[in-house]
Amino acid sequence: MSPRVDDVMKLCCELSANQQIKTTVKHSGKGAMTAGGLAFAGGLVGGPLGIAVGGAVGGLLGCWMTSGQFKPLPQVIREMTPEQQQKLYEDIMAILGSIDWTDVAQLLAIVMGNTSLQQQVTAALLSYIHKELQAEVHYVD
Repeated sequence: MSPRVDDVMKLCCELSANQQIKTTVKHSGKGAMTAGGLAFAGGLVGGPLGIAVGGAVGGLLGCWMTSGQFKPLPQVIREMTPEQQQKLYEDIMAILGSIDWTDVAQLLAIVMGNTSLQQQVTAALLSYIHKELQAEVHYVD
């Protein structure tokens, strides 16, 4: 990976870490479907009490099925393939334009010192994560 791509990936990691962004794989809806499906099946078998029991069991099963799917965004960025990182780099460079930097510290200073630029880079990062990686983004309080 070229040093400039590496610098932009580090910038993206720093931005997302500062904002405490986590992602979850879009397929985590299967946990919700499991909970709903078992509540429905419980209702068919046991009426209102069956709905409660099925929903509780389904909720626990859905929780277990989706555990570990929430990852900090910097981890997601580091785990991307070189091709995915190159595509993200191109998206971010469309925003950075002709900005020139010598090292990652200077790039971080430039972007972090400009609120508008920081927001644009963050928006491009989140858009890429959502569209290309099929992930949902969550802000941690």
